[in-house]
Amino acid sequence: MGTVASPVFDAKTLRRGIEGNPNTLLALYADDAEVRVVDQVSRPSRPKVLHGRDEISAMLDDIYSRDMTHRLDDCVVQGDRAAFTESCEYADGTRVLAESMLTLRDGRIARQTLIQAWDE
Repeated sequence: MGTVASPVFDAKTLRRGIEGNPNTLLALYADDAEVRVVDQVSRPSRPKVLHGRDEISAMLDDIYSRDMTHRLDDCVVQGDRAAFTESCEYADGTRVLAESMLTLRDGRIARQTLIQAWDE
């Protein structure tokens, strides 16, 4: 029996992951990926930094366990760089907007800087 290859980064796969399948999204990250998060809690001088797929998985588990929708608005891929905008909305109407800049390596996300803001 053969093995199924993990998805390689492209806008279509990113959309599928963000909008409906967090396992697909997680598969887009390299094993040693790093994610830096900047928001109201984690300021630019002290961003939250996640190392590796296990820590990224825990973040995605938390996010996708919430009663909210996720939508990929825009995505640009050029060589080993990509950027995307994601809009989210909680069931109570609270909105979140996130912008990400990515560095890709071998078709996977190696580094991500995520800047997010939400209604308060």
